[in-house]
Amino acid sequence: MSYAVPDKINVLWFLPTHGDSRYLGTQKGGRPVDLPYLQQVAKAADTLGYYGVLIPTGRSCEDSSVVASALAPVTERLRYLIAVRPGLLSPTLAARMTATLDRFSNGRLLINIVTGGDPAENAGDGLFADHATRYEITDEFLDIYRALLRGEDVNFEGRHFTIKDGRLLFAPYQNDGPPLYFGGSSEAAAHVAAKSVDKYLTWGEPPALVAEKISHVRKLAHAQGREVSFGIRLHVIVRETAEEAWHEADRLISHLDDATIEKAQKVFARMDSVGQSRMSALHGGRRDRLEISPNLWAGVGLVRGGAGTALVGDADTVAERIDEYRRLGIDTFIFSGYPHLEEAYQFGERVLPNLPTTHPVRAASDLNNMGPFGETIAGDHRPTRAA
Repeated sequence: MSYAVPDKINVLWFLPTHGDSRYLGTQKGGRPVDLPYLQQVAKAADTLGYYGVLIPTGRSCEDSSVVASALAPVTERLRYLIAVRPGLLSPTLAARMTATLDRFSNGRLLINIVTGGDPAENAGDGLFADHATRYEITDEFLDIYRALLRGEDVNFEGRHFTIKDGRLLFAPYQNDGPPLYFGGSSEAAAHVAAKSVDKYLTWGEPPALVAEKISHVRKLAHAQGREVSFGIRLHVIVRETAEEAWHEADRLISHLDDATIEKAQKVFARMDSVGQSRMSALHGGRRDRLEISPNLWAGVGLVRGGAGTALVGDADTVAERIDEYRRLGIDTFIFSGYPHLEEAYQFGERVLPNLPTTHPVRAASDLNNMGPFGETIAGDHRPTRAA
């Protein structure tokens, strides 16, 4: 079974609604993440030409839908990938919220379906279903949710939901509703993705492992007469030289002590998320085995749940690693870096303009000040235009 490699890609950034810092695992270098700061990150992403931003979810984060509703009016083209949580919301209420935000943002909404992988956090939200049951809930939820966003009246009798005369009075801006993104490494997750979602997301594993996931989900989707597209979630550390980038990676965890790593790994171990288990297995909590594939560094995952790997290197090398994933079939890349405002510019200026994006990125022709750019020399003349 052969599939076309995407010619173009979408590149998204990340809004750090759970905190931001210059150093992982410590208060040193931390900064407050308030609405003005999130506006700065969102405006930077919008100006630089990122396709959109992912807003995370969980009890460690500000609410993604509220954040998106606050930021959409101060940006122009930026899309917002927000979480919808089956089991925590009814599908009809979720559909109304989705349709409203999609309309109010003029169709700049993307939906991330999050099943949840931490039993302790789920219990805190009143959800006590085990792993298999959560995916049953998600499956039923998506049947109802998607039908409502398509404009259908819904009567549904299932194991987890009963809906009588469910309908939307106000349709979403996008036909059939915003695209649905979804990630999960278990077999149950793969079946949900194949049946119901538009884009299957994976965390940044080595290319060979990513290729296996893509192949498996493609086959499952093909069996149902569907096609699914693919995305990947990664951090990035890009500098002028590879040496500088690797120094920056070391600096990011330079204040991280072993006790903090051990405590974080214990939290990850209690989770029933297969994806989190795969992330943790990449490094085993050890500092001496962090480059798990060429230019793929797992240091972030020592203390951060979820996406725990970063592409590290100079701009050309990072672009080549991105292209390696594109050639596997990935058409969407969701990046982040520490601190998120500065790193949005590092990546956005060094790498983003050289990628084959579906969306326009900032170029000199878009600006009123046509350059050459840089500080005026001696208050007298502009710097020489670079070759």
